[in-house]
Amino acid sequence: MNDDGEPGPPGPAWAPEPNPWAPNWAAAPPVPIAPPHHRLWGAVGGVLIVVLTISLIAATIPRRVDGRAFAAQGADTGRAYSGGTEVKPVPELARNPLLSDGITPGPATCALPDLGRSADQLEAYYGRLADCLAESWRPALEKANEPRLIVTVSVKLPEHSACGAAPTENEAVAYYCGGDTTIYAPTDWMLADAGLNKARHIATIAHEYGHHVQRESGILSAAADKMTSPDEDSAADKEVVRRIELQANCFGALFLAAVAGTGSISRSLANAAVADYGRANDSDTHGSRKHQLSWAKAGYDGKTTKACDTWSAPVAEVS
Repeated sequence: MNDDGEPGPPGPAWAPEPNPWAPNWAAAPPVPIAPPHHRLWGAVGGVLIVVLTISLIAATIPRRVDGRAFAAQGADTGRAYSGGTEVKPVPELARNPLLSDGITPGPATCALPDLGRSADQLEAYYGRLADCLAESWRPALEKANEPRLIVTVSVKLPEHSACGAAPTENEAVAYYCGGDTTIYAPTDWMLADAGLNKARHIATIAHEYGHHVQRESGILSAAADKMTSPDEDSAADKEVVRRIELQANCFGALFLAAVAGTGSISRSLANAAVADYGRANDSDTHGSRKHQLSWAKAGYDGKTTKACDTWSAPVAEVS
């Protein structure tokens, strides 16, 4: 049984790693669910963001975050790290206004509809969840003086979008496209990965919305400026992508901390969603299972965006 009393998929054949965080939670995480062979969280770590000039943020979004892009114009300069060593200034990373002291998502009451297997039910569930995410993130983005664009969620996989050709099911469970500010969460992919486990659905959409927050704040365009190779084979570029993806986990958990215990997201359901970030496979672009969970826990416990500054972290903490 999962957190909401619904049966989950069969448990994994492998022995899961011990969960160092479980003793601190108000409720135990749900029955472990085996991740697919390569569970990737989204478009920003190995899949698409379009090369498109967005006048609102005056930045160029890369078609692929593992490809080349140009610096954001008019952005503040921060310093990024590679291999544990400080390198040249990069706009909008560690010194991004969103990562300033005292910035946090606000409370929101997520009144979510029933979760079902039909496309209409999933779309309604995700749409309401996206509205709740927007409400919670609004005060943080306003305090950082960042723009806010509406996110839509599509449960249909387009052949082409503003981000070009869609990824395959082996490349992503869901993905965010900055060109049309849409989270694509195809029905078949999501049900194959999550069934009716609410924690996993919430964790996935909250992570993808975290990429939207990165896009709005200029973090994505600044990170793209650090990319140097035309593919993900560069170790330095993979490190940048890991910092992006681990921050999206942290941002997703920040939201969960802000809404836990209200509306449809009970504290035990929020705990289970945070635990879900630790159920993915080790990945050289998304981070080890240990760090995928530890950065989520950093957001959940820290409750401020500054706790999600993956750009200042030594490389050993983003491996």
